[in-house]
Amino acid sequence: MRMFSNGLAVAGFAIALGVGIAVPALADEKPVIALSNSFYGNDWRRQMVDAFVEAAETAKADGLIADYVVLNGDGSVPQQQSQMADLILRGVDAIAINAASETALNDVVGKACSAGIDVIAFDSLVTAECAHTLGFDFTDYKTAQAEATLDLIDGAGNVIVVRGVKGSGPDEEMYAAQTAVLERYPEVEVVATVYGQATAPVAQSAIANVLPSLPKVDAVLAQGGSDDYGIAQAFTQYGGAYESDMPVIEGGGSADFIRWWADQHAKTGYETTSMNSTPGIGGAAFWVALALADDREVPHAMTMPVAEVHLENLADYADLPQGRIVSPTYSQVWVDEQLLGGAGS
Repeated sequence: MRMFSNGLAVAGFAIALGVGIAVPALADEKPVIALSNSFYGNDWRRQMVDAFVEAAETAKADGLIADYVVLNGDGSVPQQQSQMADLILRGVDAIAINAASETALNDVVGKACSAGIDVIAFDSLVTAECAHTLGFDFTDYKTAQAEATLDLIDGAGNVIVVRGVKGSGPDEEMYAAQTAVLERYPEVEVVATVYGQATAPVAQSAIANVLPSLPKVDAVLAQGGSDDYGIAQAFTQYGGAYESDMPVIEGGGSADFIRWWADQHAKTGYETTSMNSTPGIGGAAFWVALALADDREVPHAMTMPVAEVHLENLADYADLPQGRIVSPTYSQVWVDEQLLGGAGS
């Protein structure tokens, strides 16, 4: 029997605490769509969840779904396994999962599929064959960004690598891409590698801790999610030679970093790069999950575009609210046209 959290107040309660009150659904009810999000500890993930909720509220208001459930985790596999087991017991119709591990969730994902629940893994994917996937080409865009960043220091100098959410698929893919690029630049030396957890405070602390022991840093390869501004703040507060000569810090599309970059450019002509996976994917994942629940034809693997900020369009993001990441909103129409090819619409 399918179960769902009943009403907007309960749906909001489920979002906040990762729990919901389950009641039986009638046979003629519309589908219930769930989000299992492994990690909620940075701006990117919070914005991603907001995008999912916004799409779900739109669908609910339009009578397309009966309800939705959002469960947020602490980044651990065991907690997300528990989330998924809970959703299976509730009998939701489709689950969008942003996974804590590419492989460790495969068993519980398989159980969801066996229970007749459609699964769309997005952003941080799983390798379970039954799951559809909606991802970013992290290898492609991080290769391009690393090359552009190292070219700005003429292919020589000292570099810090800031990794992302420890254990996640995107971190592994992006780090592998950056490492492959670095191997082609023999005059670049990696003087430190730290984890920034894709969030400003953690990245700032990690950089601040290593700077006193390092030679002058020329560039920082990062991963986004707002780590960019934390990195910039660490160098700003350290001062010294960095007061007049900031390293080229890879941008990840955060509003604070974009404003900092614009200010630095106005003062010194500072140049850098900014590319980021878009947290609006949360909304796209919802619409794909709904298409699956409605038995529409959905490609097994889909790829999302990334956002880029350059000097030419830097001013376009001057009013981006604090704490936000550059991202479009992906509507049901966009998903139908760009991901589903209009199939079944």
